[in-house]
Amino acid sequence: MPGRVSARSSSTSQATHIVSSQNLSARRTAASSRIEIPDEGPSTSLRTRICEIFKDAQRSSAGHRKLATSLRKVQEACCYEVPDAQGKVQEKFEEDDFNLEVARCVIRLLCVKKSESVGDRIVHFLGTFLRRASEKDIALLPEEQVEEKQTLPETPSTRLTAHILSILLPLLDSKEKVVRFRATQLVAQVINSLDSIEDEYYQLIRTGLLKRMRDKEPTIRVQAVLGLGRLAGNETEEDQEEPASDDDDTSSLSRKLLEVLQNDSSADVRRSLLLNLPLTPTTLPFLLERARDVDPAIRRALYSRLLPALGDFRHLSLSMREKLLRWGLRDRDETVRKATGRLFSERWIEDCAASATAGESEPTVEAIFPNLDGLLELLERIDVVNSATGSGIATEAMREFWSERQDYRHAFIFDDAFWDRLTPESVFVARSFNDFCKEETGTFELLAEEKMPEVTKLAFFLQRYTNDLVNSMRYNNAMTESEEQEDTVEKEFIVEQLLHIAKALDYTDEIGRRKMFSLLRETLAIEELPEEITRLVVDVLSGVCGSEAAGEREFCGIVLEAIAEVHDNVAPDEPMADNDDGSFHSARSELSDSTPTKARSGGSANAAKDDNSEMVEAKAVREIMINIKCLHIAQCMLENVEGSLQQNIHLVTTLNNLVVPAVRSHEAPIRERGLLCLGLCCLLDKALADENLTLFLHCFTKGHDALQVSALHILCDIFTTHSNLVTAETADSALHRSLYRVFSRGLKAAHAPEVQSAATTALCKLMLTSVVKDEDLLKQLVTLFFDPATKDNAAVIQALSYFLPVFCHSKRENMEKMAAVAAAVVHTHVNLADELEEGEEVVSATTVANMLLDWTDTRKLVAQDVAVVTCNGARDTEVKGTNGDVHLTLAETLLERAMTYGCPKEERKTLVNMAGKICIVSNSSREKLRTVTDLATEAIDAKIATDTTTRNALNKIHQALCNALGEADSVGRSAEGPNADETVAGHRLGTEDASDVEGTLLKLEEKRTVTPGQDALVEELLLDENEDL
Repeated sequence: MPGRVSARSSSTSQATHIVSSQNLSARRTAASSRIEIPDEGPSTSLRTRICEIFKDAQRSSAGHRKLATSLRKVQEACCYEVPDAQGKVQEKFEEDDFNLEVARCVIRLLCVKKSESVGDRIVHFLGTFLRRASEKDIALLPEEQVEEKQTLPETPSTRLTAHILSILLPLLDSKEKVVRFRATQLVAQVINSLDSIEDEYYQLIRTGLLKRMRDKEPTIRVQAVLGLGRLAGNETEEDQEEPASDDDDTSSLSRKLLEVLQNDSSADVRRSLLLNLPLTPTTLPFLLERARDVDPAIRRALYSRLLPALGDFRHLSLSMREKLLRWGLRDRDETVRKATGRLFSERWIEDCAASATAGESEPTVEAIFPNLDGLLELLERIDVVNSATGSGIATEAMREFWSERQDYRHAFIFDDAFWDRLTPESVFVARSFNDFCKEETGTFELLAEEKMPEVTKLAFFLQRYTNDLVNSMRYNNAMTESEEQEDTVEKEFIVEQLLHIAKALDYTDEIGRRKMFSLLRETLAIEELPEEITRLVVDVLSGVCGSEAAGEREFCGIVLEAIAEVHDNVAPDEPMADNDDGSFHSARSELSDSTPTKARSGGSANAAKDDNSEMVEAKAVREIMINIKCLHIAQCMLENVEGSLQQNIHLVTTLNNLVVPAVRSHEAPIRERGLLCLGLCCLLDKALADENLTLFLHCFTKGHDALQVSALHILCDIFTTHSNLVTAETADSALHRSLYRVFSRGLKAAHAPEVQSAATTALCKLMLTSVVKDEDLLKQLVTLFFDPATKDNAAVIQALSYFLPVFCHSKRENMEKMAAVAAAVVHTHVNLADELEEGEEVVSATTVANMLLDWTDTRKLVAQDVAVVTCNGARDTEVKGTNGDVHLTLAETLLERAMTYGCPKEERKTLVNMAGKICIVSNSSREKLRTVTDLATEAIDAKIATDTTTRNALNKIHQALCNALGEADSVGRSAEGPNADETVAGHRLGTEDASDVEGTLLKLEEKRTVTPGQDALVEELLLDENEDL
């Protein structure tokens, strides 16, 4: 990297003086916006030779190294005594002559546009020559002189570089963008070609490039950051840790470049900085941030170029490794996902595989061959215990790994020794390998059958590790708080992964199926079993029993028996049928009712009373935990059942003896878990769902935030499954109002983002399936999308960003609904913008109007009308024409709202401009065309447009409507007389005050009120006239 030199040697004073005089000349040249070539004098052999070299260099980059050698020989002939082969001295030119000729070619380059590739070749050639010449000059110096000098030794190359920089630096401020671009590009190339540079020019270059870093042209900013990125590596750690300052001369260069990396609008600038900034502890976090950049090319460059060049990934923190994998593998761009997969399966595994064999021998190429220890270390480095559950990224990373690494797929052997010494990492390797092979078909599926154990053997392994886990948990439960307990997290993870493997096995083997069935039946009745393992056990048991009706009944019977066994552990010595309904009894009520039957006196009586109360309290807590455990098992069972509730006696028993009593319980945790089970039962029986809708609506109205979210999810699932409850003609209107009221209240719950996002997602699903068709709720959704209050609720914005275009473009009926509420949405948005406080931002009304127009454009319908779709000779469907009635309906609602008395000026302007952008086609309904044409004529007569832009928009839509009407329009003009066009033109060009417009609109409003049937009568007469014609 260029090094900073504190002072120049005394021998450079004369050269410095010469450079300064040339610098003044260059500044005078840069004063004008155009470069003026000075008098060059007569042509010489030196000029001819140098021009030939530069001429050859601009043709192709292939011969640049050879041409740089030729130019170096010319430089040596000018700067040193170089005799020819016959011992005669060639024609002598001075060093200044050589420098002037090279600078002359550089000046010619400054006016070459960026689109000309020859300019880039010359810049690259100049950098190649300066690098080679500098190396040659240093090699010619005596070693003692190089070692003794603390400053940059002066050589012909340094003097040439100083001469070129003295010309280029003043031109960085030129008014011509082409000159600024080439000057900045040349300076950046010079910096990147040299190992060191004088301190004087270092400061001038730094200041000049910092100014170009703020240039309005992105191409110039790219070249500036390319040069500054090289200079930033020359800063010390103390310079980088300086506090931020507004002064370009004193503030840290790295800080300024990092600010540009975060905020520059040009993707090319950010990408250049990403690849050229030095990798230091200060810059690394900002560079890794680009994994979330909006430009996919930058994200791809991070994963394909920066991270592989970073070195050992283990220097990154655990959280950063997990984030990089999650962001890359879940990126929306396929190339980014592939780059991330290659990074994980090639670069990171090589680091771990090499270190795994380092203890045996020196790391060699063979160290990166399939290595189980290296793969286990890689999984450990990404914390597989936490990243392989829920929304973790380990599963997706290993899927990419098995897809890319064929050598690892065939090298692994899952023998008995492997299963006897399972660790979280090794069992996850087996689980991910099995899942990958099962997802693929053909060879991979056969590979899994070959390597994975059969069902019986896996059942024995599962039983062994499950018993180990249960023993550890019981041991921990027996320990006191002061004693050290055994960590069971890894053991739980091992059992979970074994259950995932069992879930994907084939149970056609009856012996293996019976062994697994009995094992799962016994495991399910263990009360200490964690909830996640319980859920997996129920899922596997469902697969073992089968999906047919008989299998479901057997499955429900087995689960119900396990629930009974767990429930009996509440009080083995006391029957659970103490309650009148034979169900749960409230632990809190037991606590309140447990009073001493006999008063005791003295300290022993109080102590006995305290002990009794502690025992009762402990028993009550245990009862609550057991009841919650039973409900969790029932919930897992109901999630795996699809048959009818009434035809399964076990489900009816579960509902009556477990779910209903839980809903009636006084304990909130039991009641909420029972509510979830009741919702699942309602999905299996329509009558039960109809009976309990009021209960779920009441839970949303009176419940807390978490209960409201659960109620919304249950209601959404019920109406999606049993849509007839809402869409049937016999549906209760009161139920409709209550349901719409619930969703409306949920959309307005800005104080509870989870409730608002749940209501938004649920309503979007119901509208997409045409279960809910209320236009007012649609208006609320669109308004919510543009509301600045929801900008921080990412779940709401993401759901609506997907829903609104899909909803509108899927059906014409949905488009018509959007057109009907568009004017009301604009009205609400304009009022909302007026009510905002200072400093708050809102989406402009023009943006809202453009999006509404896009959502109602019938040309974007996914399913076109049958009448407008034809088949060509190749049997490909073609859209012959699109019916534009939707946009006509939109124009009608917009113009009616614009002509309403009291419509604000800004709103009217937005509405009219929006109407001017609608798409009007000739094959629309003629009645619609006539209606909207009459409205447009009426709007022109009322002179609602008070500014030129609005008048032009109104005239535009009027002219388009008249053209679409065709013959009817020409008949109308002939009936009005020869001066009809002049009258219309007079209306278009006329102006009127706002007060006159309001008065005219008021009269029109009164006229419509007095004679409501007049327009219909006129239309009828016009239709009759057309028929006669």
